[in-house]
Amino acid sequence: MDSLPVAVVQYILSTINNAKDVASCNCVSKKWKDSMPYIKSLYFPRSIFDNLKNGQTSDRIVMQIVSSILQLEDLVVYCPFTSTGLASWLSLAGSSLKNLELRMDNLVDHITTNDNPSKLDCLHAARNIETLRLWGVLMVDAPKWDTFHKLQSLEIVGAKMVDLALAEALRAIPNLTNLVLLGCEGLRTVWVELFHLKHCKLDFYGSGSSSLTLTAPKIEYLEVQGCSLIRVRETNCLKNLSLANNAGRVYMVDFGKLMALESLSIRGVQWCWDAINKMLQLASEVTHLYMKVEFTGDFEALLPFPEIDFVDFFKSHPKLKVFDIHGAMFAALCQKNSLKKVDSTFMIPCLEEAMITVRSPLNAEQKMNTLESLVKFGKKLKKLKIKILGMKSGHSSADDFFEEICRFRYMNQRLISIE
Repeated sequence: MDSLPVAVVQYILSTINNAKDVASCNCVSKKWKDSMPYIKSLYFPRSIFDNLKNGQTSDRIVMQIVSSILQLEDLVVYCPFTSTGLASWLSLAGSSLKNLELRMDNLVDHITTNDNPSKLDCLHAARNIETLRLWGVLMVDAPKWDTFHKLQSLEIVGAKMVDLALAEALRAIPNLTNLVLLGCEGLRTVWVELFHLKHCKLDFYGSGSSSLTLTAPKIEYLEVQGCSLIRVRETNCLKNLSLANNAGRVYMVDFGKLMALESLSIRGVQWCWDAINKMLQLASEVTHLYMKVEFTGDFEALLPFPEIDFVDFFKSHPKLKVFDIHGAMFAALCQKNSLKKVDSTFMIPCLEEAMITVRSPLNAEQKMNTLESLVKFGKKLKKLKIKILGMKSGHSSADDFFEEICRFRYMNQRLISIE
């Protein structure tokens, strides 16, 4: 490398980001050491300072490396640090930082937290950041932030929050386009009002009884887990929607017109039928539909789905290309009256792929009729996957039903597969 021009050496070394490698490069030669200030990214792994000696601290070493760089743009710190250390680094590099990722490690009781200012409060020094990722966050008080005008992406993984603190934090980020909150505990009534938001993924940990009110007229992708009441009124741009509640019950969904919706996924143990029915009505233009809801019922009692007319369902969803349904929805489509009178002109115009999960041999004849109807009326059907999951029966009906499915597959080998 001695024969290379200085500018080329600087360019090569500027791609190094691991802090241990940066420190090593400083020891190679004066030429290499003089190139280190031009790196743009720094990454401090979790265990980088596990064996410190002679009174050294992670705060001091991070400060030494950060202070040696002219214009740091990306900083990722997974190793332990204090709020004092964070404040000192950001006072130097905060104005040039564009992307900041921190493992906060302050998921502790508020009473035992003596940091002043808190780690969250220190972030205001990075006033020009565009992307912020935080791991292990305690947000019981609203962070003391000025407005982050350039911040477009906020991701928080693993957090204890209160409703008001989150609302105040989001108010300081008016131009956010991407919001990800995963594994967030303590939130009950969540209000999100972000007029530039396009991508939003929310995962609330707990009893599944949280409520969400989202105002985001430009939202295109929305994924929500753990809410029982969901209100999103301005949805003209929404293309992908995923709603799930693995711990509780979904009581109510309140959406505007889903004119642009292409993909809908609804999952959970129990949804009130009004909520399911409303989503199916609103999602009449979807091309991809995934349904894995086990039961309905407005109260504690778990009830099966009511009958869904096979013909009416596909007439109401004429653009459907990919259809993935779990046991309960499939059983609802397999009622006796569903296929009694089918118009000779009826067809499923766009369906190309169907994935059917069968968990019970009950009503085997109706289920076979429905599977055969998908093949018969699905003129563009290219793939039908039948998944047999946990089918339990004390008599031979399960074996007979499986034999019928195998015979059906044999007659349509290029089309049908069994898992």
